[in-house]
Amino acid sequence: MATALTRKDFVSDQEVRWCPGCGDYAILAQVQKVMPELGVPRENVVFISGIGCSSRFPYYMNTYGFHTIHGRAPAIATGLKLTRPELDVWVVTGDGDGLSIGGNHLIHVLRRNVDLKILLFNNKIYGLTKGQYSPTSEVGKVTKSTPAGSVDFPFNPITVALGTHASFVARSVDVEQKHLQDIIKRAHAHRGASFLEILQNCNIFNDGAFNDVSDKAIKAEHQLVLEHGKPLTFGKNRDKGIRMNGMRPEVVKLGEGITEKDLVVHDETNLSLAFMLGHFEPPMPTPVGVFYATSRPTYDAAINAQLEQAKKTQGPGELRSLLRRGDTWSVK
Repeated sequence: MATALTRKDFVSDQEVRWCPGCGDYAILAQVQKVMPELGVPRENVVFISGIGCSSRFPYYMNTYGFHTIHGRAPAIATGLKLTRPELDVWVVTGDGDGLSIGGNHLIHVLRRNVDLKILLFNNKIYGLTKGQYSPTSEVGKVTKSTPAGSVDFPFNPITVALGTHASFVARSVDVEQKHLQDIIKRAHAHRGASFLEILQNCNIFNDGAFNDVSDKAIKAEHQLVLEHGKPLTFGKNRDKGIRMNGMRPEVVKLGEGITEKDLVVHDETNLSLAFMLGHFEPPMPTPVGVFYATSRPTYDAAINAQLEQAKKTQGPGELRSLLRRGDTWSVK
């Protein structure tokens, strides 16, 4: 009988090298805690990353891993999943790695619905290269590369993923231990491309970017926890909610004739609702949880089904005969 794995089994012997206080530590800890509960042997788990602070992740997991090139982790992970469909393949990327040079690869891996688990750490800054603005930095952001303030309009990772019709889209926060663990489990259980944005604090170059949803003193007033089938309520006393005023969502206070029956009920199978929630910006609360989840065929399963059908009808392939088949010519 196999011995049950523990968190220690997924901790590598490598020294973790992030800045003291970095939110990446918290994410790593939660992933390591969750992995034994998934019941997948370590030899069947692979973490693939690109370039950036988050991309050191594979070194710290006692599984197989691949530290690849800038922005190309989704492409490499796709190749691995197609050839070894039995593996659990995770992609770890950042807002810079995944949404700048890797943006094209990210949207296509989500569109194709490759069975990958994608963790995108969003700290709204380039950390590894020492504090330049990133694709998620807000307009007017003053950094080393934008001393007069950024004029770029930022990407919204959630709506980018929803725009590709990704089959699982969610968000969590680095310091929300229980919530992050639960969403990682949901992402793993989903068959298809699971996209999880994790709001992560870079305490060196962009400290406090997400204080409104991470500071214990105020987060209840700014964080909207999405729960399927439940009304959208928030606040320290759960006395605020979201209702529709015509075609527009608005924050209301419960009481004085307003009840939970007047509020929007979250439905994670409703893509239109997911888009609406994905566009929430202050003074609206920040949604965390599963925005959208649906089931549709995966790219890797479809490709392998085609290959199996081709073998049945045409027989097993042979590279030499393939190269010499059809019209050929010799160059003298």
